[in-house]
Amino acid sequence: MSFPKSPNNPILYAAYGSNLHPRRLLERISSARLITTALLPDWALYFHKRGDDKSAKCSILAGGDGVHCAIFEISTEDRLTLDRIEGVGYSEIVLDIPNVGNCVSYIAEKSYIDDSLLPYDWYQELVLAGARLHGFPDAYLQLIDSKQACSDPDPERSIAMWKTVDELA
Repeated sequence: MSFPKSPNNPILYAAYGSNLHPRRLLERISSARLITTALLPDWALYFHKRGDDKSAKCSILAGGDGVHCAIFEISTEDRLTLDRIEGVGYSEIVLDIPNVGNCVSYIAEKSYIDDSLLPYDWYQELVLAGARLHGFPDAYLQLIDSKQACSDPDPERSIAMWKTVDELA
């Protein structure tokens, strides 16, 4: 199932990773409007999608204790922008989220899953900042925080991204 990509048809987007924080998402796409938060049951959050920067990014897989999501309404135009931002290695997925309905999201393509990669520390903190803002359960915050992370070898990117994290905290 896919949502139509007509310019006047807003859609629901389920964010579970670095786009969880509304301010972070608004910096990327201007139409994002937080609707609610929800639990996607029977799915699991992973940091295993190979990013362009050679670090692990978030993805989800069926079979788990559940993934907490932020549900945003976004314009179709911004959805196309988000498609470009998420980049290569993610495929669109439509999730049927209880008490919400169908939401578009992104899932790592199998050829982009690499369990040997670690997320950069700033990326992990972006995810945590959003999860904290939404008041997700402590056990879920601990799950995210327990994932091993590493320092970003690019000092300029690291400084810029930690600044973003600090602004969101």
